[in-house]
Amino acid sequence: MDIKHLQYFIAVSRFNSFTRAAEELYLTQPTISKMIKNLEEDLGVVLFDRSRKKLTLTHAGKVILKQAKVIDAAYQDLEVEINQLVELKKGEIRIGLPPLMDTTFFSTMIGQFHEKYPHITFQFMEHGSKRIEEQVANEEIDIGIVVLPTKEGTFEHLTFSKEKLKLIVPPSHPLAKRNEISLRDLKNEEFILFNKDFVLRERIVQSCRQAGFEPTVRSESSQWDFIEEMVACKLGITLLPESVIKNLHRDLCPIPVQAPSLTWELDIIWNPDHYLSHAAQEWVDFVQTIIQPNPS
Repeated sequence: MDIKHLQYFIAVSRFNSFTRAAEELYLTQPTISKMIKNLEEDLGVVLFDRSRKKLTLTHAGKVILKQAKVIDAAYQDLEVEINQLVELKKGEIRIGLPPLMDTTFFSTMIGQFHEKYPHITFQFMEHGSKRIEEQVANEEIDIGIVVLPTKEGTFEHLTFSKEKLKLIVPPSHPLAKRNEISLRDLKNEEFILFNKDFVLRERIVQSCRQAGFEPTVRSESSQWDFIEEMVACKLGITLLPESVIKNLHRDLCPIPVQAPSLTWELDIIWNPDHYLSHAAQEWVDFVQTIIQPNPS
């Protein structure tokens, strides 16, 4: 028995006809009949009831058909995997991105990868880190870029970037002239933060609690540029990563945060329990050579 026997069996069961299956497969009807007979002999069961006008599956045939489809699907996946492994001539990589990341650096890496593998395409989905983690866990995407902390032991991860958060206030704010501030200085301030889909929000709230106060959150948003506008309109203060701050358009004052300083770390994550395509694995390896180059 080989994969062809199972594929011919699947075709006959789909059409309930040796003749139509033979036409579909560009074979003769006797060839198909012989293949099915050989399969029945190998398995020791009768697959089709031939006593009626219409060909029908026996009980054993129905059971074996279910497994035959699984085997055939696995075989087809294997062919695709081998092709990707040997040549990486095609493929799609699905990546989840947080709205906050530095797209300039990321786009440069995409361009470099595209030069090496021009036929591999990318599909990008922009969400908060929590949603990205769910998508990676559910195999909706291959790779996610998320803000740490993430779920320990659930994902493989690779550090993508690490930077500090700074306080952002309008020039007229009483803290605007300070060279640095501590979180405790913000006890009576009203915060404008990202919504609850973002791990960064939790990071800020937990840090405030460790500093001895519960932050007052005046507004929430999923867009950093809208948060920028609200701060500019004196509706509250916020904390943003350095890479985002350099892209702000309004006249705002960034102030370093001390005691404690707040860091923002982005990691690339993937699920070790799920299949990672060769294209996606090549992307992870490629990124690693850029952000963690081997010493010369």
